[in-house]
Amino acid sequence: MFGRSRVAVIRPPVLDAHRDPHRPDPAAIHAELVRAGLKNARVQAYDKPENNEVLIALDIQQTSEQALDKGKIQIIQALQSNAPAGKLDLNNASSLTILNYLLEKDPLHLGADANTRYTALAQAIVNYRDKQKGGVLGSIDELKAVADPAVVASLQDGFFVSDFAVRNVEIVGPQVGKQLQNQAFLATAYSLAGMLIYLGFRFEWIYGVAAVLTVFHDTLITVGAFSLLNWEISLTVIAAILTLIGYSNNDTIVVFDRIRENIKLLRREKLADIVNKSINQTLSRTILTAGLTFLTVLALFLFGGEVLRGFSFALVVGILIGTYSSIAIAAPILVAYQEWRSERGKRPIAMPVRASGGQDKPKEKVKA
Repeated sequence: MFGRSRVAVIRPPVLDAHRDPHRPDPAAIHAELVRAGLKNARVQAYDKPENNEVLIALDIQQTSEQALDKGKIQIIQALQSNAPAGKLDLNNASSLTILNYLLEKDPLHLGADANTRYTALAQAIVNYRDKQKGGVLGSIDELKAVADPAVVASLQDGFFVSDFAVRNVEIVGPQVGKQLQNQAFLATAYSLAGMLIYLGFRFEWIYGVAAVLTVFHDTLITVGAFSLLNWEISLTVIAAILTLIGYSNNDTIVVFDRIRENIKLLRREKLADIVNKSINQTLSRTILTAGLTFLTVLALFLFGGEVLRGFSFALVVGILIGTYSSIAIAAPILVAYQEWRSERGKRPIAMPVRASGGQDKPKEKVKA
């Protein structure tokens, strides 16, 4: 579906005097891509801000290396607005490109031993650029640390340095992307349906509906946080959302279970009062368990690195939302439903029997 390129940029195409001159501007980069005809490109910040990297996603209809290379070339050409004619970009050149140039020019006049020497030299130049300079050279003169002055002078004749470099590229084909999307949707739907059936069987069906609505609320807000930050929703994020569904549902069941116990003990009180008492009785347990889990995932988010950033961020947001939703959404749905049934003159479900006029009504069997 998308070819994705991780691009390290040391200067944005449009500079702003109020921002770091080395910080890439996603909006300005997107404008450059649109001017080059890449209207559906998506640009977002990537990794730590000090690394000055962005992630560019292009629509690619084919799942081939040729399509991926074409996407990379399109990005390079779009951002190289002022490339000198007849020169190659050293920041985006491979070791093979540099080797072929050196073999053709032979600045060291090596003769028969040229291939071995220039192969090692081209690899040393690429290693220095990628490992020592973060993939982006500021000028060709910086190569004097690893190459002979004659080689540097020769490279200046045939190369120039742009203000960005494509770090790596990958592709997710349309069939694979659609399959992953369907699997993520089915996994979420099956988990919600399973919870609805279990809670309907174990408690009452309204408990299951309340729990599913609560989990849907938690999931929607978590996904919304990724949308606001313009972060990619990857498979690890989907795994975190499924983990969040189980965690949030666990908190909700604890509250529901205490409500069920109190309904049997406090049959003369209103359901709203029983719900409040049940929430207060489980509040300390909720704060302790949720607080400890939150500190764990927060540490994972802060120190887990880029690979775990999406996963841990989803849990950080989800635990905060899931904790309050079990108290402020799930239980009120139950109370609101009971009040609605009372207004319509229907027999309440999971409702305590209350005394009226000083005399007890006959107790009816209540399924909690």
